[in-house]
Amino acid sequence: MILIQSENLKNVVVALLEKGGSNAEEADTVASHLVRSNLCGHDSHGVGMMPLYMNKLGEGLLNPNQKPEKVKEDGSILMFEGNRGYGQSVVKKAMEQALELCKEKGLVLMTVRNSYHMGRIGTYGEQSIAAGMVSLHFVNVTDHPPLVAPFRGSDARFATNPICIAMPGTAKQPPVLLDMATSRIALGKVRVALNKGENLPEDWLIDHRGQPSRDPSVMESHIYHDSGKENPPGALTPVGDYKGYGLALFCELLGGMLSGGFTIQPENERKGGITNNMLTFIVDPSRLLEIPTMQHEIEAMVDYVKASPPADPDNPVLIAGDPERISLEERERDGIPIDENTWEQILDAGVNLGLNRDDLLKTSGI
Repeated sequence: MILIQSENLKNVVVALLEKGGSNAEEADTVASHLVRSNLCGHDSHGVGMMPLYMNKLGEGLLNPNQKPEKVKEDGSILMFEGNRGYGQSVVKKAMEQALELCKEKGLVLMTVRNSYHMGRIGTYGEQSIAAGMVSLHFVNVTDHPPLVAPFRGSDARFATNPICIAMPGTAKQPPVLLDMATSRIALGKVRVALNKGENLPEDWLIDHRGQPSRDPSVMESHIYHDSGKENPPGALTPVGDYKGYGLALFCELLGGMLSGGFTIQPENERKGGITNNMLTFIVDPSRLLEIPTMQHEIEAMVDYVKASPPADPDNPVLIAGDPERISLEERERDGIPIDENTWEQILDAGVNLGLNRDDLLKTSGI
């Protein structure tokens, strides 16, 4: 593993993005988002996505310098078109407009359709938290073959369809932020395991015959968007069996259908990109109860949950958002670990754009 300080890693990513055509503002937004994902421990949605992004730029499936195009504003409803722009930038700007409207209305329903990969959805929950709002996000993934098998199924019919719920914190208690895929694991985590040469836990994958597998290579053709890979594609499994399956279906119907970006069902076009559609509810909690009352209840509830004696003394009870905070503290101090295969892929992507490998290494501080 290679350790790179976050600011150095961000500068490498900015160099690639700007060489790929992004203006300075977009490059900073996307790079900051990706590096923060790594800092929070979500390497699956971090800088390891850059080789794929650069590849999709070349295929015309990702368009730099897009802004969210407002297609409808009806009372407290906002609908945006993403035009295959970098989701990290498009959705950030859409969220800014939705949060501003929520201050006026108290409740907003916002959708974004046809955005390229939105990245770590928790980032948009963090935007809500910073504005003092509560938010709920449903996201589906289209434009490429499905990755996740339905409960009792033997082949893929969904993508990893994330859900995020965000609640502001207090002076005593940090925010509560649930950010989860409806599959047992994100595809990016399979990519990380494949690059490290590691097997995955049981029940996370099935092979092309529908049989359980621990080998990440069963997803290799999906990871590299290459149907010519030797292994026929397998599938991820849903989290919580039928429960994750049910949530994944509603991500299609809420995030996909209601946004107007539509679902992964095969009547809808698949060009081979990563298109995300999202439906978001944003609530101003001050319209529902006094903020001091809310803060007391958050603190009391979290204290109550964490007071449960841990089954393993070395692993105390955590709440959603704690693992990211722990990782953030460690990685800001020690640096972000990048496996050698992923790092070489990032360097190669830069060289293919016309950047100098030695300059990238110098920028990274290695």
